[in-house]
Amino acid sequence: MRGEAAIFFTRNRQKTPIETIREELKKRKKQSPAVSKELTVADKTLLNDIRLITRERNLNNVTRTKAYLEYYVRHPEIHWAFLGHMVSRNGGWNMTDLKGEFLTKLLSDMERETFFHFLERGNWLIFQDVYPQFLLYEESLKHNKPLFFLLPHLKVSIFMETVWNYFWKVRDAHIHCIALIINEQSYLEQRVVQNPHYQKEVLNKIEFHLQDWLSFNQILFPTEGEHVLGQTLHQFQSLHERILLGKRLYAVLFKNMDFHSQALDWAKRHPHTGSRKDYWPHVFNSVNEGTPGIPYPLRLKSCRLLKGARRIYSPKLEHAWKNVSQPEAEPGDWFQDLEAADYLEDDLVTVDGEIKSEYCKTLERLEVAALAKKTIGFLE
Repeated sequence: MRGEAAIFFTRNRQKTPIETIREELKKRKKQSPAVSKELTVADKTLLNDIRLITRERNLNNVTRTKAYLEYYVRHPEIHWAFLGHMVSRNGGWNMTDLKGEFLTKLLSDMERETFFHFLERGNWLIFQDVYPQFLLYEESLKHNKPLFFLLPHLKVSIFMETVWNYFWKVRDAHIHCIALIINEQSYLEQRVVQNPHYQKEVLNKIEFHLQDWLSFNQILFPTEGEHVLGQTLHQFQSLHERILLGKRLYAVLFKNMDFHSQALDWAKRHPHTGSRKDYWPHVFNSVNEGTPGIPYPLRLKSCRLLKGARRIYSPKLEHAWKNVSQPEAEPGDWFQDLEAADYLEDDLVTVDGEIKSEYCKTLERLEVAALAKKTIGFLE
């Protein structure tokens, strides 16, 4: 009887969300790629409109970052839109750091150019993958029916097609956001992180030498005043670690709703420019206050400028880099292994996100290194 009861319980037990998604993913993987709904004229028109809007908003980091926030304001149930907005701000700050006060002294022109293209390619790829998904969801709401069968025509992974259909029925914002974290990091894996060019010129060269004391691995979520939370990534080349970082960042931004409200209010009040002046105008300025060729004394202590010290130069993106015309995204669906769904597990705990002290020390190390390099060059 115990065996029969166990079988009965197993058959009648309600499936967990992950089990449901895994089963649907199995079905989708078994389907022939040729099996797809024939497109109507309206379908084709919609796809063309989505591609056009995405291209228009994928010009640079500032336009992408703005588009994410505007979308989240319209659809707060899509949590990734706000997470993506805040992380994309950090991408822009990293880009302008390359033309800012410190890195211009520490890296060659070629190294900074290569690093920028590495950051820009990843930023561009994520937007051209995720934003069409957002627009299709918006269109589904207008028609009051799911249109996610069109996702393969936008070259979106069957993993996300499955999750979007699940989200339409259940509206589980948490699972949906984690799925997008998994998708976007997996999407970048072969196209950027494992790309032989970036492996040679960035990941095995520049980042290897600078990772320990540069701010590229620190993601900051500012609010009004000097309050800032975030997380640090120590193993960028690990897909597993990047996904876990995304989950922690999500916890920082959405587990504490007081902080979420503060961060959202700050984001609305401070349009993204790419300059770190956006969050700390007492430390950074988008105008260079220094005199070229003259060494400067150390100015920073615990993210405070010493009395009378000039602010650190952090340019706006528009003054740092020109728009880049990107080649088409490399084809192929990253989703091959059902184990990817295991990351959907709700294992998030509250993450305090304290990062200010660590970030302040990073800035101080960066200033010391830049001063040392500048002084040596000046003496020579």
